[in-house]
Amino acid sequence: MFEIIKSGGWMMLPIVICSITAMAIIAERFWSLRRKKIIPPELVAQIWRLSRENKLDDAALRQLKNSSPLGCILASGLANSHHGRKFMKECIEETGRRVVHDLERFLNTLGTIAAVSPLLGLLGTVFGMIDIFASLLQHGAGNPSVLAGGISVALITTAAGLTVAIPSLIFHRYFERLVDDYVVTMEEEALKLVDILHEDRKAS
Repeated sequence: MFEIIKSGGWMMLPIVICSITAMAIIAERFWSLRRKKIIPPELVAQIWRLSRENKLDDAALRQLKNSSPLGCILASGLANSHHGRKFMKECIEETGRRVVHDLERFLNTLGTIAAVSPLLGLLGTVFGMIDIFASLLQHGAGNPSVLAGGISVALITTAAGLTVAIPSLIFHRYFERLVDDYVVTMEEEALKLVDILHEDRKAS
């Protein structure tokens, strides 16, 4: 493997860096975007029980805010529930935008890697072909096997760039879809809490 990377030339360095960065982001996002961590089950029902028992004090709201992204959104609504339904929903929406921004952390970087990696590979191949044709001008094309070997080496960067870009693009799309699903679920849970507190529906 090291020999292949070495034969690809200096343009392999940014491609390797992109590969390491992409793997780190993918691992971090898998860990951070676990469903139980983002949307704890039965959280709205638990909040409703605490509300009925008059246990939703400032300490409980702080704990709820720090417990999960959904908890942060719901705590924002609960803290302003006494201002009325409309203001409560506005606070939930404002907090939700910040939470979504945090959920999308590093995804832009992953998408950039997916877009840039094949271009870096192509650039490395172009540089390699330039070197090959410069050598042909100086020494001629007496040995076709040398020319074929040079082209093969030049194409290594393109293959490496695509190898990094394809999984990066796949996981970028996957995480974007996952975040979208979480956003929809959190909106539903927040609206459910608003309705419960204003006695429009019962907690399940």
